[in-house]
Amino acid sequence: MTTRENRKERRALTRREFLVAGGAALSVAGAGLTARHNVTAARKRPNVIVLGIDGMDPRLVTRFVQEGRMPNARRLIETGSFRPLGTSVPPQSPIAWSNFISGANPGVHGIYDFIHREPATLKPYLSTSRTLPPGKTIKFRSWTLPLSGGQAELLRKGPTFWLNLEEQDVDCTIVKIPANFPPTPCRSRTLSGLSTPDVLGTYGTFTYITSDPLEVRQDVGGGRMVQAYLENGKTEVELEGPPNTYREDKRDTHVPLTIFRDKTNPVARLSVQGHEMLLKEGEWSDWVRVRFEVIPRLRKLSGICRFYLKSVHPYLRLYVTPINIDPVYPALPICTPDGYARELAENVGLFYTQGMPEDTKALSEGVFTDEQYIEHATFVLRERLNLYDYELPRFSGGFFFFYFSCLDLDSHTFWRTLDKSHPLYTTELEKRHGGFIPWLYAQMDEVIGKAMGRLGDDDLLIVMSDHGFTSFRRGFNLNTWLLENGYAALIDARSQGEGEFFANTDWRRTRAYGLGINSLYLNVRDREFSGIVSPGDEERDLADELAARLRDATDPETGERPIINVYKRDEVYSGPCAENAPDLVIGYNAHHRASWDTILGEYPKEVFVDNLDPWSGDHCMDATLIPGTFLSNRKIALPDPNLTDLAPTILAHFGVPRAPEMSGRVIT
Repeated sequence: MTTRENRKERRALTRREFLVAGGAALSVAGAGLTARHNVTAARKRPNVIVLGIDGMDPRLVTRFVQEGRMPNARRLIETGSFRPLGTSVPPQSPIAWSNFISGANPGVHGIYDFIHREPATLKPYLSTSRTLPPGKTIKFRSWTLPLSGGQAELLRKGPTFWLNLEEQDVDCTIVKIPANFPPTPCRSRTLSGLSTPDVLGTYGTFTYITSDPLEVRQDVGGGRMVQAYLENGKTEVELEGPPNTYREDKRDTHVPLTIFRDKTNPVARLSVQGHEMLLKEGEWSDWVRVRFEVIPRLRKLSGICRFYLKSVHPYLRLYVTPINIDPVYPALPICTPDGYARELAENVGLFYTQGMPEDTKALSEGVFTDEQYIEHATFVLRERLNLYDYELPRFSGGFFFFYFSCLDLDSHTFWRTLDKSHPLYTTELEKRHGGFIPWLYAQMDEVIGKAMGRLGDDDLLIVMSDHGFTSFRRGFNLNTWLLENGYAALIDARSQGEGEFFANTDWRRTRAYGLGINSLYLNVRDREFSGIVSPGDEERDLADELAARLRDATDPETGERPIINVYKRDEVYSGPCAENAPDLVIGYNAHHRASWDTILGEYPKEVFVDNLDPWSGDHCMDATLIPGTFLSNRKIALPDPNLTDLAPTILAHFGVPRAPEMSGRVIT
């Protein structure tokens, strides 16, 4: 396989074909919730501050504390508690944060993978949320006009612990918490985080405009490439918006962008909807508001984006961020109450509302160099710190949660600087960028120090992460393994490796299939649309056989076993949603993970492949290998705290009864 082929998008998280939310964003109104509920009684209680630092690894915390990079974490360790924090099965962020929010396992909240499927059709969909079109419409010529609004639906079930706090008049501020889009209706001030889409309804689709015809490709993961044709130094292109659900043909909306290239100097002028920008080569613009017309002269959808001028000569190259939901005029609900995002923007400026703002896809596709990605990621972090520095001083009592994404997404992309055995590691790479991840941990230590400065004697501080990290060196093509071992079959063997979403699968001879990062399903009769495995004994025997054989699989190049655990559904999940879970959950060994190719139902020709993507670190392995981090200013007796323990612990600190579905323990 060529380098270019390896760089093609394999990520289930960004394919527009199934991430686009049907254009329902065009008709979804804001949350329309009541204003903040301030209760003086809440301030008589001890307060709780929780810092959610996604991907903070306890082994790196130990290392950086010993190196003197994290003095505030050292103080917490010396006076309070530091433990590995048990994570979810599997340790994917939407699942782990749902465990935290609900105090329960996925059998209660119903989130098992980034991707779920409809058994009757095998159609994949994002697990945490969906948007629904308007219920009632009328047709007028080529237009479909809604009589009722569409809506975004949060698919996470089970308890939401801050609702229990609200019932006891505890004031809550919850900023960027994952797995909460659209926000759970409540009185609290909340801003949605991970799983919040861009205006296209995807996890983030950038635009790359280039006059170099050799750069333009159609299969670009998480992005769209546009050929720029220059005439007298001028080119006109379009920024793509969401499908217009007001039109009968659902045609995509667009915003025109005009670019003027200077003949001799490394500068270009951009013009978009009356907004003029002059950028030098290597310069970023401020946030720019763009509006997509969905009903001429009557209705427009607002978004925000930034521009980065990569080069001017000999080729014009311009990167445009995914068009984010505008926090001032949100097309989808991203906060409670409905004016909270606007308030933040008015006080700290426009900001990324997209759930995963660090554009790792632009790095993987070669649109960003390492240096350009770091500059971009540093801006994202600075923006998040501005929000934190605005909200933390306003916290006067109750419960405060704030989320940081930098350690997760930037560890994904720069773990290759730490692991000398990774296929992409070089001494030159370590020399240039080996300090990036340590610097990020030092930034998080400063965040911890600011929170410590807000504590009273009886207040509780928890610093936690949903999982840790390890190196992702080798990809395992699960569906190819199933094919080679007789559990799956193709319609046309000559077309192996072509198509996705199981397009070439012969379901009459396929007994099992992998979809998502850690999920394995059996093709069960009367459940799947073309099931052949009989429920009952045959189903159980097949699950046992697959689990045993997968645990015995060996990587011929390294001699390592790529899989150390295979969990049956009823071994790890219990609750009203357990029946919808995968039949088997794959616990990958350190350094191995599901390859990009296999996640969306492809059958590549090799079972094992080197991971040559800058996305070099990961956490979708076995839960026992990558615990999260628990730091607190309080001593705890339990040696094995778990994500599900945190919600009951927070509630207990306020004297608030836990929800009956919560299975976690009180650990303070």
